[in-house]
Amino acid sequence: MSAARVRSLGVVGGGGFGQALAHAALRTGHRVHLWSRRELPAVERLTVTHDLAAVATADLIFVAVPSSHVVETAKALGEHLEGRHLVVHVSRGLVGDRLDTVSKVLRTQTAARRVGCLAGPLGADTLRDGLPGGGVIGTAFPEVAAAVCEVVSGPSLRIYETDDVLGVELSSALVGLLALSLGFAQELGFGPGTLSVLMTRGLAEVTRFGVALGADARTFSGMAGVGDMMAAAFGDTRPEVLLGRSLARGRSPEDAAREAGAYVEGVQIARRVASRAKQLGIETPIADAIAQVVEGTLTPRGALEHLMQRKVRRE
Repeated sequence: MSAARVRSLGVVGGGGFGQALAHAALRTGHRVHLWSRRELPAVERLTVTHDLAAVATADLIFVAVPSSHVVETAKALGEHLEGRHLVVHVSRGLVGDRLDTVSKVLRTQTAARRVGCLAGPLGADTLRDGLPGGGVIGTAFPEVAAAVCEVVSGPSLRIYETDDVLGVELSSALVGLLALSLGFAQELGFGPGTLSVLMTRGLAEVTRFGVALGADARTFSGMAGVGDMMAAAFGDTRPEVLLGRSLARGRSPEDAAREAGAYVEGVQIARRVASRAKQLGIETPIADAIAQVVEGTLTPRGALEHLMQRKVRRE
């Protein structure tokens, strides 16, 4: 399927990012079927539905649900998908104790094989309002990349491509962990130098972990890794940073999530990443510290002080 043959877009998930994807597609002249559990305002060429069969009438389908719900969503969606569908997800999470990628779940639970992941410093406001920005689509299928670019890109929105799907998905999920630690540090008043060290070493940590799982190290220095981390550091008010700030103020994970105003994937995967890294013989001190903060066995200040006091090694 060429990009020119994308007649309509389906979006599964009526949260902020799902709605932003829908509005981006409307801006490029496409008709959109948006599946949502909530009632949303009527917009021309946008059909809000509670029926996944209606979404499956589209050629390209975005899945915009948290990773904790992706298995059940994929199973339900799988009843309506065929091999002709192009499916792209925007989740920042990984699934289960094995840290399965969302694209793997989609291939397992549906007949769709041409899948991809849209990630990078691409905020909901950028998509919704057509602001200058960019992202990256990870897929092994050129037609998927072409379709995504046609549907959501524009004169000021650049979508790059890579076939390292695993690297894009791991970067997106693991940068979410780093954004949590950034929120800790910002709330505790640490300066630019400390934040720079934390983020630099954090990116080195997630790159080591990703490469051990089979990803390309170069992906972590691109839009999905460094680009996404820079957006968080520059203050794009993403939920992970807000949640980190709330945790640093002593809120419980549940209360902090409510203050952040969104489900945050990193809370669920921190311990899983730390455990998997231990099995692989890889040090992931930041992931381990975040897990301890979330579990209540370490304070955010104690975690950051411990990280900064670690033995210095060669870079």
